[in-house]
Amino acid sequence: MKAVQISKTGGPEVLEVKEITLDKPNADEVTIEHKAIGLNYIDTYHRSGLYPLKLPTGIGAEGSGIIRKIGSNIKDFNIGDKVSYSGIPLGSYSTHRNYPTKNLVKVPDSIDLEIAATLMTKGLTTFYLLHKTYPVKSGETILFHAAAGGVGQIFGQWAKTLGCEVIGTVGTDEKINKAKNYRYDHVINYNKENFPQKVLEITNGKGVSVVYDGVGKSTFEDSLKCLATRGMMVSFGNASGPLSPIDVPKLLQPKGLYFIRPSMQQYLSTKAEINEAAKTLFEKIESGKVKIEIYKKYKLENIIQAHKDLESRKILGPAIIIP
Repeated sequence: MKAVQISKTGGPEVLEVKEITLDKPNADEVTIEHKAIGLNYIDTYHRSGLYPLKLPTGIGAEGSGIIRKIGSNIKDFNIGDKVSYSGIPLGSYSTHRNYPTKNLVKVPDSIDLEIAATLMTKGLTTFYLLHKTYPVKSGETILFHAAAGGVGQIFGQWAKTLGCEVIGTVGTDEKINKAKNYRYDHVINYNKENFPQKVLEITNGKGVSVVYDGVGKSTFEDSLKCLATRGMMVSFGNASGPLSPIDVPKLLQPKGLYFIRPSMQQYLSTKAEINEAAKTLFEKIESGKVKIEIYKKYKLENIIQAHKDLESRKILGPAIIIP
């Protein structure tokens, strides 16, 4: 069996593929043979040390596969079940692993495991952003940054099913048509256009009710300019770097803005919450209302190149690792 591990933080070169021996699963765990592994930007935060981990450690928070062994306390899963997961403990970059069933969900027969591996982090993130962090209403105009990315692909389609008018931003012209394919009503290249000005034009000067921003440092202050009075700024990522300290009187007070920094663990910490989110997510996929197009597949042995591509913004949509 193989697993990617890091013994120090740093660039992609710290990722090492190692031979491992897997113990039997504990009483509340199952052994999963991975069929596909999710590749997510948050993995680079763990690898670089931005989100500190106790070293040495495995890496990767998302995977899907088949249960091959079950622990003595397991009642709701069986050998042979198709399953998928996202969340701690890390270690999905592996051919096999033991995983507690707390965060595990069964994958419907109608959904391919490669698709499932793209869904748990990006799809469940979309769920909590649209339904929990700021529950959108039909008719609202909303803004999402990085519209051509992995979360962006799912977000645009999902938001349209809820009746929103969706504005997306991208960093290059080649990504504009991709984002439009994901049902964004308006797409702005923020490296060429003044996106706050464009957003105000689209909304007749009113601004949007919410901005969902996974980019971070480079888009933060301009995102606030896009918000309507009492609008909400949802900052959920750091692709361009972590946020600087926020000057509340200057940036939030003039329009009475709300600011929130959510994470998946705050919304999907119980089995009931995870099952609710997964059920809604799988229904969107099964109905065809949200379609997933896998952009690229990497072999586990090519994990260093995968991280290089991830950080250089070469991955235009969901990507997976094949064990």
